Amino acid sequence: MTTIAVVSAGLSEPSSTRLLADRLGAATAEALSADGPVELRTVELRPLAHEITDAMLTRFAATVLAAATATVVEADAVVFVTPVFTAGMSGLAKSFLDVLDKDALTDMPVLLGATGGTARHSLALEHGIRPVFAYLRAAVVPTGVFAATEDWGSDDAGTLDARIRRAGADLAWMTRASRRQPQQADALPEVVDFASLLGGMQR
Repeated sequence: MTTIAVVSAGLSEPSSTRLLADRLGAATAEALSADGPVELRTVELRPLAHEITDAMLTRFAATVLAAATATVVEADAVVFVTPVFTAGMSGLAKSFLDVLDKDALTDMPVLLGATGGTARHSLALEHGIRPVFAYLRAAVVPTGVFAATEDWGSDDAGTLDARIRRAGADLAWMTRASRRQPQQADALPEVVDFASLLGGMQR
């Protein structure tokens, strides 16, 4: 069984970021289907925003966040899609990467996607997002996919479809060629609130 973690850092609901993430995951699964079963495991960061912030401040991950990080670390490949703000990934997306262990994505096949209001933001994928994953030593596929608002439902939607299929095929190839060994996320202690700690103390 090949597992693909599909990470969406979209901030709205519904989200074009989640839509792009789902389509990239599906394209990858289709490209890998001849090799055997493929499981897509979605990690939506928006509901984890508070836990991610707490983990940055305390260096402890609560239960739901720990499960999400394990989904990413233990996958065979990752699709990572973020909205673009100020020529880079969203703060939520970057914060999630910051709470991962520094070696968690080493040699991990990763497909990058991004969304933005206009094509003006498209270079952020290469200049603001890809370098972060290079620093984490991930095996990032050559084809990234940026989708502007105008790409959805326009006459050029077929062009976006073609880019998505190409990117999925790239990630499938990278997954087959991966030298990454099966990983297991380190068990992270669960956050216990201060009031509970005080409740167990004797006066």
